[in-house]
Amino acid sequence: MIRVLIADDQPLVRAGLSALLAAEPGIEVVGTAADGDEAVRLARELMPDVVCLDVRMPGRDGISAAKELCGPELGLSVLVLTTFDLDEYVFAALEAGASGFLLKDAEPETIVHAVREVAAGRGTLDQTLTHRVLREFAERRRLQPVSLRRGADLLTGRERDILLLLAQGMSNEEIAEQLVVEVSTVKSHLARMMPKLGVRSRLQAVVWAYQNRVVTVPED
Repeated sequence: MIRVLIADDQPLVRAGLSALLAAEPGIEVVGTAADGDEAVRLARELMPDVVCLDVRMPGRDGISAAKELCGPELGLSVLVLTTFDLDEYVFAALEAGASGFLLKDAEPETIVHAVREVAAGRGTLDQTLTHRVLREFAERRRLQPVSLRRGADLLTGRERDILLLLAQGMSNEEIAEQLVVEVSTVKSHLARMMPKLGVRSRLQAVVWAYQNRVVTVPED
């Protein structure tokens, strides 16, 4: 069962997301919050599998809350859901440790799928933002926790292979098929690889790969 906490300052949005997710098999909405402070308090109390956060909320906003929720003390998985597709929000959410970023006008099945992906440890990014965001990350060349040279020294050959396939959007199952290994082997490599790169999610590992030009962003 995937336990979800929803944080949004709009009662109608909270109710709508709660009804949408609660109707899905294998998903339980364990709580709702109206601002970032309440989201952090409830998250500490309930320890959900996924926290769905709005960006703009009164008091403590979603980005600030995400930093604490995704931090080393709690280590929770966060999916940011917002009406704003401003690049700065996307960058800030990813840097805070969020595992996914979706616009609220996404189709209901897309939101449900994103919750399941984030709960399974896989990142998700709104398709309308993906290339634009990755290209901007590559152009900005912001400092990452681990440099390309240091990352290359730390990663094994198999971990580098998995990182390249991950950056192509492959699932664990597809990577396992490509490399002719068990899915459990892929998961083990990912679990060892991400701390080496200083990232907390598959999505951040992909961003690291693009930013350090391990792979390049295709032109639209």
